[in-house]
Amino acid sequence: MERSLRLLLVIIAKLAIIHLVQAQNQQGFISLDCGLPAEFPPYNDQKYGIQYSSDAAFIQSGKIGQIQADLEKTYRKQATTLRYFPDGIRNCYNLNAEKGRSHLIRARFVYGNYDGRNTIPKFDLYLGPNLWASIDLNGNRSREEIVHIPTSNSLKICLVKTGKTTPIISTLEIRPLGPETYITEPGSLTSLKLYSRYYLNKSENATTLRYPDDAYDRRWRPHFQSEWTQVSTTSNVDNSNGYDPPKAALLSAAIPTNASEPLTITWEDTYNDQYYVYTHLSEIQELQANENREFIELWNGEITSSKPEVPPKLEIYTTYPESPMTCEEQICSFQLIRTSQSTLPPLLNAIEVYTVVNFTHSETIENDVMAINSIKDAYGLNRINWQGDPCVPHHLIWDGLSCSYTNISTPPRITSLNLSSTGLTGTIAAAIQNLTQLEKLDLSNNNLSGGVPEFLGNIESLTVINLRGNNLYGSIPQSLQKKGLELSVEGNPRLCVSDSCKKKFPLAIVASVAVAIIGIAILVLFLVLRKKKSIVEEVHLPRMRSSVNATFANKNSRRFTYSEVIKMTNNFQRVLGKGGFGMVYHGSVNGSEQVAVKLLSQSSTQGYKEFKAEVDLLLRVHHTNLLSLVGYCYEGDNLALIYEFLPNGDLKQHLSGKGGGSIISWSTRLRVALEAAQGLEYLHIGCKPPMVHRDVKTANILLDESFKAKLSDFGLSRSFQCGGGEYQDATAIAGTLGYLDPEYNHSGRLDEKSDVYSFGIVLLEMITNQPVINQTPEKSHITQWVGFQINGGDILQIMDPNLGKDYDINSAWRALELAMSCVNPSSSKRPSMSQVISELKECIVCENSGISANRGLESQEMDVGLETTVVPMAR
Repeated sequence: MERSLRLLLVIIAKLAIIHLVQAQNQQGFISLDCGLPAEFPPYNDQKYGIQYSSDAAFIQSGKIGQIQADLEKTYRKQATTLRYFPDGIRNCYNLNAEKGRSHLIRARFVYGNYDGRNTIPKFDLYLGPNLWASIDLNGNRSREEIVHIPTSNSLKICLVKTGKTTPIISTLEIRPLGPETYITEPGSLTSLKLYSRYYLNKSENATTLRYPDDAYDRRWRPHFQSEWTQVSTTSNVDNSNGYDPPKAALLSAAIPTNASEPLTITWEDTYNDQYYVYTHLSEIQELQANENREFIELWNGEITSSKPEVPPKLEIYTTYPESPMTCEEQICSFQLIRTSQSTLPPLLNAIEVYTVVNFTHSETIENDVMAINSIKDAYGLNRINWQGDPCVPHHLIWDGLSCSYTNISTPPRITSLNLSSTGLTGTIAAAIQNLTQLEKLDLSNNNLSGGVPEFLGNIESLTVINLRGNNLYGSIPQSLQKKGLELSVEGNPRLCVSDSCKKKFPLAIVASVAVAIIGIAILVLFLVLRKKKSIVEEVHLPRMRSSVNATFANKNSRRFTYSEVIKMTNNFQRVLGKGGFGMVYHGSVNGSEQVAVKLLSQSSTQGYKEFKAEVDLLLRVHHTNLLSLVGYCYEGDNLALIYEFLPNGDLKQHLSGKGGGSIISWSTRLRVALEAAQGLEYLHIGCKPPMVHRDVKTANILLDESFKAKLSDFGLSRSFQCGGGEYQDATAIAGTLGYLDPEYNHSGRLDEKSDVYSFGIVLLEMITNQPVINQTPEKSHITQWVGFQINGGDILQIMDPNLGKDYDINSAWRALELAMSCVNPSSSKRPSMSQVISELKECIVCENSGISANRGLESQEMDVGLETTVVPMAR
């Protein structure tokens, strides 16, 4: 206990130090190089040290482009790649944010004739459901910047096609700003669009200031006018007031050359905008005893401040209006005028000017958004227009939805969901019950199985439910047999819709018992007359084949003949691997769609059980991170499953580099871990009944052409009871040595925490690239090896050396802490897969905003003088 407490304190101290450093270095930054391939590692901008990473994890659509080679030297690296969107009308980035806090959001667009067409793009840029800006790269600015306060913990930044040209984006940057800064009128939906941001300096050496001079990475350009005189200081200026402009911007200031004249800034207003002006003031001159400086601020000749401004000595003071201001006759005039008591002219160090963007649409209520996204993930729906806000703006509403619109200030609600004839498989998604204002639900003409759930009757607003043409079975819940509800269930042959089928139940029981007795008698006869092997061959295998046939017969999956299997595999020419019940071959359907064909070996007895288990699972579940079933073959003794083909093989070969696999980066490993965890979470809570995979390992995590992860090999998967009960065949321990949960191995009790343990081992492999089982007796298992290394407190000795120290230290420690919590010997102390997903997302945020100071550091050591394999739970 004492050792565990000591290690906990050491790790907390380590993370506290890292967080302290990070607080001064890009904390919370999201810096996306749009179009950078997902497999490319993050990199640091050479001038500002900002770390940019691929945008692939934040958007599901678009294609990658590169500006013309002769233009690349004109731009910084992050502007030479781009993502363009030839498909769909609205394509959206989904990013994390802090609800209620001001965020600077900056997007840059560089066309660079990437497509060789010399056609300048024009399109709209949306922030959530509201228009942010209309982009015209023909002479207009190529950068847009806004200060926005999210109303939820997510940001949706969308590019919307408005004509024939294709939207593009080069970089996307999010910066959380100081708390309680840039606040507009309370309760309004307004945001602040940058008009200009200057610091007043006339030096020829003055350059644009960004991070790290500005902790929030605002861009400050030098500006000066001929009627001004510059004053400056070499003293330190305290810039800490929440707005925190760069200290370098406060070391100089402008005063009017004619001390009796005002300091005036004017500009043209061509769009009748509303403005907010922020002035940053600091007294940087040494004042004599008989000198003082005070002035008032005027907007178009009217005083805006309630009292004169007196800049504090070598400290920052920021002024701003309580409400937005408008200009007169298309001319905006901002002035600082000395008071009659002042002996010195007004002074200005830096200024920010913003225009008001009135956002008229409220986002769809957050619970409905979470529910529809859960439904989208459960069924693996990849509709191009299911991006951004589901309901608003109205002309971009998602296909198949209807929403209620009370008024523009009231969040819309989803009232109708139509997923008819969309190829849905699995059970009716539980997330539907969270659409509490749903009035109409249409799931007709799909391949849905399982029972009609009770929760549909608990949605009080539902008046129409269409479940026609599926494979549902069982009886209609009592809650759905009520007046005012239009329920359609025709075309579900195994679904009981009347009392007459219930009355036949006792007869069915009698028949089943009789069949069972006859079956037992036959089995006894065979046991007497035949050896065990012939029983297996002549009784069990035909029954298993029959069971598999029955399973397939009740599905609408694509069926292939054995001759078609021979043709698609070119007579089984290319072997991809060998499973527990047969060989896996490469093939193609229609000469184009690549597939993997798993052929059941006729000599495999156990293989039939695993084969049927995989059939049962894959034909009733579907998730974007689970391997998809293309079709099947059952013809006599020939049984085969045809899957989608994932060209990048399994995760194991990409950690080791064997089999031609490349060594994947740390950021890609985190994303792969997250996607595998999402597949497991779906098995645990999205399936009815819930499932345990039982064989989670790196060899069973496959990667597609974009290195997207999908779980495979469900032959050992079993259902379990949500209440902590165990699978009925509790004594049949199954899994892979090294990945097997020791508690499950000892007790035989099966639940989802067994998969969590195996996932923890996978995560340790991804972190360390060490073998799960080692030949060293004293450190034979990877958990023992990691525990021994933790004793030394050096993360660089734990991390895979192939990564070349190209990772964020904080991200690595968090991932290691999470992995060790997953492999806790006590299952009750392990996190759920939902908690694992949440922590992995935090790891990815840390990695994407990782500090450049951590890159390439020498050994980071902690003094831990103890040896243990126990570490604290993930946060």
